[in-house]
Amino acid sequence: MKKTVTKQRLLAATLKLISEKGYLGATTREIAQEAGVTELTLFRHFGTKEKLFEELLNSHTFLPTLKGLLPELDTLSPEDALRMIATRFLLSLKERKSMVKIMYSELTSYPDKIKKLYNKFIDDMRATLASYFGTLQKKGVLRRVSPDMAARVFLGMLFSYFRSEEILREGGMTKSKMEKNVKEFVDIFMYGTMQSN
Repeated sequence: MKKTVTKQRLLAATLKLISEKGYLGATTREIAQEAGVTELTLFRHFGTKEKLFEELLNSHTFLPTLKGLLPELDTLSPEDALRMIATRFLLSLKERKSMVKIMYSELTSYPDKIKKLYNKFIDDMRATLASYFGTLQKKGVLRRVSPDMAARVFLGMLFSYFRSEEILREGGMTKSKMEKNVKEFVDIFMYGTMQSN
C-alpha cells in the first residue's frame, strides 16, 4: 500500500513540475522534494527520469482512457462513439494543457530516448484508435481506407483544433463550442464535405 501511495505522489509531482518547467527543466531532486520523498526513493521506484516520464505518459494521458472506452464503443453508433472519443480526447488535452504546451514547445530539444518514448505513446494511441476503425470496417460501416491513416486524420484534426483554440487563443474552447465543433468534426469525418448526387 505505502509503495503505491509513494509512486502516485511521485507521478503527481512529476506531472506538476513538468507542466510548470517542462521535462528538461524538472529535475529528479525537485520531483522527489515535491513528492515529499528522497531522490533515492524516486530512483528506487522508477530507476531513471526517463522511466518516470514513461510511467507518467502511460498513466496520465489519453491512452488509458481510450483503451478503457473500447468495450463501451461497441454499444454506441459510430457517430456517438466518435463524439465520445473526440470529447474525451479534447477534455484530456484541456486538463493537461500546461503540460501539452511545454512538451510541444520543447519536443525538438528532447534527448533521443525521450523522443522515442513520446513517439511510442503517440503510435500506441493511434494504433488503438486504428483497431477501432478496423472493427468498423469489418462491420461494413467504414469504407476501405487505411485504419491507421483514418486514426491519424481524426486525432490530428482534434489536436489542431485544441492547439488553435486552447493554446493560441488561450482558453477559447468552451464546453458548448467544443460540443458543437465535435459534432461537426465527426460529421465531416464520417460523411465528407461534398454533396452526394
